[in-house]
Amino acid sequence: MGRTVLVVDDHADFLRAATALLAADGFEVVGAAATGAEALLANEALRPQVVLVDVRLPDIDGLTVAERLSALPEPPEVVLVSSREASTYGARLRSSPARGFLVKADLSGAALRRLLSD
Repeated sequence: MGRTVLVVDDHADFLRAATALLAADGFEVVGAAATGAEALLANEALRPQVVLVDVRLPDIDGLTVAERLSALPEPPEVVLVSSREASTYGARLRSSPARGFLVKADLSGAALRRLLSD
């Protein structure tokens, strides 16, 4: 199996689509979360290698989730996703500890692997 992934997004349709897409491309999706708080708890319970997190969540935004996860002793690799372009998030995205950023429409197993291998 490929790397383990936790998918975090507040839209159920995207969660289902991303989970199916990544699983079909060799990733092992170990869980899903709909909020930043759920993501932090799921990360603790599941210990995924990668957390794919939407920038815009209903409670804690994905950029803050990335900061909190990166501060852990054994942090997962965090990849941020959004339906908006990276330029929307400006300096905050550029200074994020996240491994990278993908526009949701560009999400694929190959795109995620490229980001993780850089």
